[in-house]
Amino acid sequence: MNGVWKNPVTLGIAALLLVILAAATFAVVPETKQAVVYRFGQPIRVVNQYRPGETIGASTGAGPLFRVPFIDRITWVDKRVLDLDLENTQVLSTDQLRLNVDAFARFRVVDPRLMLATAGSEEGVANQLRPLFGSTLRNELGKVPFTALLSPERGEVMDSIQQGLDRRARQYGVEIVDVRIKEAELPEGTPLESALRRMQTARQQEAITITAEGQRRAQVVRADADAEASRIYAQSFGKDASFYDFYRAMQSYRRTFGADGSTEGSTTFLLSPNNSYLREFEGRAR
Repeated sequence: MNGVWKNPVTLGIAALLLVILAAATFAVVPETKQAVVYRFGQPIRVVNQYRPGETIGASTGAGPLFRVPFIDRITWVDKRVLDLDLENTQVLSTDQLRLNVDAFARFRVVDPRLMLATAGSEEGVANQLRPLFGSTLRNELGKVPFTALLSPERGEVMDSIQQGLDRRARQYGVEIVDVRIKEAELPEGTPLESALRRMQTARQQEAITITAEGQRRAQVVRADADAEASRIYAQSFGKDASFYDFYRAMQSYRRTFGADGSTEGSTTFLLSPNNSYLREFEGRAR
């Protein structure tokens, strides 16, 4: 028996069997992976599963993993945020503009067992999410005009798309982390020119409406100011009629004789001393 163990071939075979047994018994779970352990085709546990609010690198789930050799099987699922691109999607906005939209979403697998049961892999779940992403994008952008994508309202539109896609993505065990539109362009050619003309006409009509409203408000303000001035003049006349006549006469003299700089050049007035227009020059006692 001792001779058998001294045989180099026997020792090599024994060492190889030990290595195979160790590899089938132990595994190392990296920080970036979630390990789903299957036994007889049924998932029995998840190691290093993502938890909301968890910071990757601070988890204690990563490290050595023991399994029953040749019975338990491990399927690896990415724990990081994954990308989903959507290129050249046709969208009809609420102002009947047909747009070519390029967008992307970021998602994370939060329930690896559900994801593997429904989609099979990260690539499979991305393929399942892509048509849902396109449908949600068309639904949400169909509720807003094209100009909303060029204004601060764009952030609210992105939030609506993310929330709508997240509700539909939960059935695959994933959550949507972010959604962004890379480009939203009008198709080239006649549709683009027609859309630009409609937008120009709409802006011109809006400018006319704003101008008309401004003129209406200006008239109201002037009318209110004239009414207020008339009320003040009436109150002043009621308090001291003679002073009111004097003040108005002084204003008239200043304007007529150019004392306020409103009259250019030299002007000569020939008036009788008894002219009623000059009565205030005679003084208050008359």
